[in-house]
Amino acid sequence: MSSIPSTSKPKQSGVTIRPVREEDLPTADRIIRLAFGTFLGVPDPSKFMGDVDYARTRWLADPSAVFGAELAGELVGTNFATRWGSVGFFGPLTIRPDLWDRGIAQLLLAPTMDLFERWGIRHAGLFTFAESAKHANLYQKFGFWPRFLTALMELPVGEERKSVQWTCFSEFSPDEKQSCLQACREVTSSVYEGLDVEREIRAVDNQHLGDTVLIWDGSRLAGLAVCHAGPGTEAGTGKCYVKFGAVRCGPNAAREFRRLLDACRQFAATRGATKLDAGMNLARLDAYREMLGAGFRTFRQGVAMQRGANPGYNRPEVFLIDDWR
Repeated sequence: MSSIPSTSKPKQSGVTIRPVREEDLPTADRIIRLAFGTFLGVPDPSKFMGDVDYARTRWLADPSAVFGAELAGELVGTNFATRWGSVGFFGPLTIRPDLWDRGIAQLLLAPTMDLFERWGIRHAGLFTFAESAKHANLYQKFGFWPRFLTALMELPVGEERKSVQWTCFSEFSPDEKQSCLQACREVTSSVYEGLDVEREIRAVDNQHLGDTVLIWDGSRLAGLAVCHAGPGTEAGTGKCYVKFGAVRCGPNAAREFRRLLDACRQFAATRGATKLDAGMNLARLDAYREMLGAGFRTFRQGVAMQRGANPGYNRPEVFLIDDWR
């Protein structure tokens, strides 16, 4: 996700790009809120997103993947990169509003692209505002092209659904967690070669942000959903957010996806959430229809921009939840 209304060439002298340090995180958090809140016209931009936390959670997941722009000794912008095995995306990429249109965003994007190259990313993208031509123009300069609408969806948790059996990653011993991570890789690799969300699973487990919900077909893992829940996470108070979810590709994928959605709803209820949030790229049409059938409704739309023409895992037959925010 990004909020950088800028299409100019880099021209801001005196800006240094450096790694973001832990002591920078309060400032980084403030910039994220101010940038998005200002762009969206929120009356008090500093309070945008409430107690949702992107900066600390993503920095702790991988401090080496967070870049900051410094001007006159002050942090004025940040960009967070994420690696899911062969898949990479970035955001939030935000600049302090009083410094918009000075090319700082492009300065932050250059080392991000270098990082993607070092990681060997095969499928790269970002989520941004569908209505903003400025955002699209900026990212096109780096080889990213607008492809598919991405629906940010929510479901009232109180709706009655069929009970399904599920477990949580946190229930396992250290040795069992290693085996579970391998099983998760088998599921995600069935969707897209090299896709691996171990980073997200471990971040949620280590930081106590929620849990990874697991559904099984006998002793075989059928699907997983990495869920944030509550304040100080990417969900916020009263919400559970499915940051990533997928079921094994195959003839039973639609059925297993329905089971996964119900398991996520039940997990959300155990955490006291009243809403379950999840993002869906509309190229994954069958999965989108399943979410509509389950009662999810779209509250905001963005667009996925991808590098190159390869659709990656954004294909109609793939049953996968994410939004690259």
